Amino acid sequence: MNRIIDEITSVQLQSGRDNFKVGDGVRVHTRVREGDKERIQIFAGIVICRKGSGIHESFTVRRMSAGEGVERVFPVHSPNIDKIEVDRESVPMKARMYYLRDRIGKAANKVREKRLLDQITK
Repeated sequence: MNRIIDEITSVQLQSGRDNFKVGDGVRVHTRVREGDKERIQIFAGIVICRKGSGIHESFTVRRMSAGEGVERVFPVHSPNIDKIEVDRESVPMKARMYYLRDRIGKAANKVREKRLLDQITK
């Protein structure tokens, strides 16, 4: 039964959406429909977790907006997502970065970035 479901859902999988990991700063371009018009809205933040596999895979992006933490969960293979851009590549410290929820101010966006780590080790 599981093999049949995998065959059916494999058609709906989007290619090229697996190029980010937990801790990366991303910009998610989503299609928003308002009446008969359609536009692209960008949600930028830090990926704090990835869950699931296959067609059910999702990820959570967190950002600070006017001093409040805002989180949004996106399905990885959603047809409403136009593209996912990676702004900052990081060195993940954990599989889930829920500890960023407890941080305040600049510390809420502080993760260990890969390019800074490369400069230190050289």
